[in-house]
Amino acid sequence: MAAPSTPGGFPPFQTETFASQIFWLAITFGALYWLLSKVVLPQIGGILEERSQRIARDLDEAQRMKSDAEAAQAAYEKALADARGNAQAIAAKEHARVSAETEATRKALEADLTTRLAAAEAEITASKAKAMTNVRGIAIDTVPAIVSQLVGKSPTAGDVEKAVDAALKG
Repeated sequence: MAAPSTPGGFPPFQTETFASQIFWLAITFGALYWLLSKVVLPQIGGILEERSQRIARDLDEAQRMKSDAEAAQAAYEKALADARGNAQAIAAKEHARVSAETEATRKALEADLTTRLAAAEAEITASKAKAMTNVRGIAIDTVPAIVSQLVGKSPTAGDVEKAVDAALKG
């Protein structure tokens, strides 16, 4: 198959069609310009405006949420500080109560021990007095035997009693 022949070469380079080409270029350019300026660019402008408004709303919402979060954090920190203060107050109150109970228990034990100590001292004093009365009797009984062993002579009962009484007092 043979290629169709066109006289004069490549059509855009033919000088007899320049005027019509420039005419259609101007009409096409004008139509494209009109289409872009009246239809496409306003739509793109509207889209861009809508996007910028949406971004502004989103930024405002984010700022509001940030403010809310900061307020919530401040409220949380205040509640936490209040709770710590209450816990410390309760701990101090309980410490004071336990200290008071311990002090009362200690005083009661001291009073009980003082009473027991007084009773024990009285019992010791009574036992000592009883023992001392027995010591006097034993001393009066044994002194004559010891003196007669040492000296060879027995003392009188009155002399023995006086000597034992004097020794027990001094």
